[in-house]
Amino acid sequence: MRMLRLRVEFTTEPFDLDEAPPHAVAAREAVQGADLDAVDVGPFGTTAEGRAEVVLAAVDEVLRTSLRAGATRVSLQLNVVGEDGS
Repeated sequence: MRMLRLRVEFTTEPFDLDEAPPHAVAAREAVQGADLDAVDVGPFGTTAEGRAEVVLAAVDEVLRTSLRAGATRVSLQLNVVGEDGS
């Protein structure tokens, strides 16, 4: 059975260049706690990759937790990066 693989890139706003705001911390914790294959946290955005169902669940958690923590905008891009064979 083949499983779709996705990559998501996202940023949360408003930005704070002095320290990570609570919404950015919440989003980072959401993806780091997911069973993703790769997570790259950067100063202006985060990229994560994995099986479709895991990425989609992580996106849901990122949106919910970052908005609860004060995000006023979440920008994301979702790409299909391939399939896993099993």
